[in-house]
Amino acid sequence: MNRDLVISLRRRLGGGLLAACVALGALALPAAGETGLEPLPLQFPEPTLRGTPEDLPSGPTIEPPPKEAPAPFLAPAGVKNVALGKPVTSSVRPFTGELSQLVDGKKEAFDSDAIEMRSRTQWVQVDLGAPHKLYAIVMWHDHRYIQITRDVILQVADDAEFTENVRTLFNNDMDDSSGLGVGTDKEYFETHYGKVVDAKGEVARYVRGYSRGTSLTALNCWQELEVYGIPVP
Repeated sequence: MNRDLVISLRRRLGGGLLAACVALGALALPAAGETGLEPLPLQFPEPTLRGTPEDLPSGPTIEPPPKEAPAPFLAPAGVKNVALGKPVTSSVRPFTGELSQLVDGKKEAFDSDAIEMRSRTQWVQVDLGAPHKLYAIVMWHDHRYIQITRDVILQVADDAEFTENVRTLFNNDMDDSSGLGVGTDKEYFETHYGKVVDAKGEVARYVRGYSRGTSLTALNCWQELEVYGIPVP
């Protein structure tokens, strides 16, 4: 990161918060030639009014439910949600909702905003239409309830069949039950804040998200997938 940018960020965030953002992966470092960082223009849905159960899963591989909003994720100015309204495919046809709802910008904790699919490992996939440089991907699986979504795996690739230049950005399948490799990321409770994954500036056209049920049900659910990036010239 260049010296002027570091100084600017220290003024805006303070040295401690800047270091924390970098350490937590909440700061997408710009590549050479990119200047100016801004918080992602995230619009969080309203939180569910349901209370937090007392018997939630816990352990060293599970992040506790967040008690406050996450630190802002910083990305180069001009980055926007390039998945909005793009074509969506999936491993199986949803029995509730339409695939287009995955990228319609609606992610409230309403049954009408949920896409539900049958059990076992299933995926949804967004075609961005052209290669984009990606900075962050934000997932909302199902924040109607306080729960953990199992085997959350997020990949990007150059082709729709996911055979070319496949890169895994997030994987918390620690027992490899989905067969895509052992993950090292922790499980987490996905609230209305969703889950922000650092895309590290990867260039890709296709984004695929896997899941394998939740701590409450064997079924799979998605509410929204946002991909923040810029077109590749």
